[in-house]
Amino acid sequence: MTDPRPREVEHEITVSAPAAEVYRLIAEVENWPRIFPPTIYVDHIERSAGEELIRIWATANGEAKNWTSRRVLDPEAMRITFRQQVSTPPVATMGGTWIIEPLSATESRIRLLHDYTAVDDDPAGLAWIDEAVDRNSRSELAALKTNVERVTAAAELTFSFEDTVEIAGSAKDVYDFINEAGLWSERLPHVAVVRLTEDTPGLQTLEMDTRAKDGSVHTTKSYRVCLNGDRIAYKQTTLPALMDLHTGVWTFRETGAGTVEATSQHTVVIRAENIGKILGPEADTAQAKEYVRGALSTNSRATLGHAKDYAEARR
Repeated sequence: MTDPRPREVEHEITVSAPAAEVYRLIAEVENWPRIFPPTIYVDHIERSAGEELIRIWATANGEAKNWTSRRVLDPEAMRITFRQQVSTPPVATMGGTWIIEPLSATESRIRLLHDYTAVDDDPAGLAWIDEAVDRNSRSELAALKTNVERVTAAAELTFSFEDTVEIAGSAKDVYDFINEAGLWSERLPHVAVVRLTEDTPGLQTLEMDTRAKDGSVHTTKSYRVCLNGDRIAYKQTTLPALMDLHTGVWTFRETGAGTVEATSQHTVVIRAENIGKILGPEADTAQAKEYVRGALSTNSRATLGHAKDYAEARR
């Protein structure tokens, strides 16, 4: 006879970071692409005091997926409970709790609790979920430890910036130009080859060979989330040697004066151990940031410039 009660499991790990900082990184979902390697982007659907409904885009076994989850945040107890709104078979229900416990001023324990049931209480389905939750929880906590410690220790290696261009055209045309990245090898001189797949509408995998100013060609891969005609968020998963992380968002804002402000925003973490190899033994973090910003900004501005020409020609 099957047991209809939810299965309850717990995993934990100790991290070298203050509990309050760990709680903040998990509570503020905009940090997730930095601390959870599979996470591409997270967006708020609803938000109120202590409770929120979020939509998560993430990779699983090399495929991009998305789902919604409701969370209740308790900063005093440093607890966050979550519950999937719509689960995918064989999962019937899935929820759990993050609990952050201070061990000292610089060390904390992360506990991750799950409760779940299988569709029709099927034993084979439950066994599949047991294995998936155990595997994912272990890898998620191990990656979380690495990335929380890196984020808290490497504040000076992390930076964000943006480039904005004003366009006398429609937001839809500018959005279309960025969305239609499959055509970039025809439309953008710095893109040599492009491979775009979009199995789920609005969820893209983009691989590109781009030419640098010195003529060298670099291959990059990104997952992109295309939202409502006003935002395209992405996470680069194949990275140049100087970067540990690169995420970004293209945004398109009507000004009300018949123009559009198109912005390319980047967040980058520098890979410190490669600075000397790439820029020479005398180079420091500031020079690495300047170099990376220059390279990314050059490509962003070129792309926005061509989007501007495209949109203004279609007025």
